[in-house]
Amino acid sequence: LVLPLHECAHAWVAYRMGDSTAKNRGRLTLNPLPSIDPIGALCILLFGFGWAKPVPVDMRYFKKPKQGMALTALAGPVSNFVLALLALLCARLVYHQYGALWVFIFDLLLTTAYLSVGLGLFNLIPISPLDGSKVLFAFLPDSAYEKLMRYEKYGMIALLILVWLGVGDNVLSTAIYNVYAAMINFVFRGIV
Repeated sequence: LVLPLHECAHAWVAYRMGDSTAKNRGRLTLNPLPSIDPIGALCILLFGFGWAKPVPVDMRYFKKPKQGMALTALAGPVSNFVLALLALLCARLVYHQYGALWVFIFDLLLTTAYLSVGLGLFNLIPISPLDGSKVLFAFLPDSAYEKLMRYEKYGMIALLILVWLGVGDNVLSTAIYNVYAAMINFVFRGIV
């Protein structure tokens, strides 16, 4: 649910801004199957870190390419934060229910919210190919933007090395916990 929504949000915003590339390739969907990257899925199972298949975006279709790319990139993390809030609101609705099934649903909703916050914050890191880099790049001059976009494919290697080495783990974990805790405090205010 967390990854397909993220990818679908990219596709939807790109489509709304004039790029039908993702729609034409069947990626404007919440169906998780088109989002599965075999190697990324295997890495999630083996190492607890992986990725979905990126949504194809052709920024030439945007009226303002850099800004269009930034908004398309931002759509993924925003969708994750909205999903987290919705999951927590649903968890609030079942909070006072009793029985094994309700406990399972409650835990599932909390886990979905936590994972969604984590994915949203992780993707805001300004390292290419993460969404945060595309947002940051929109503020750069065109010459620097084009140069950085040419080297985007090498960012994935650097990102995998940083994740493998655990660089920034404590900062990211703390940020995820703090945002998640703030959302819980907001949603559950007055009942716990």
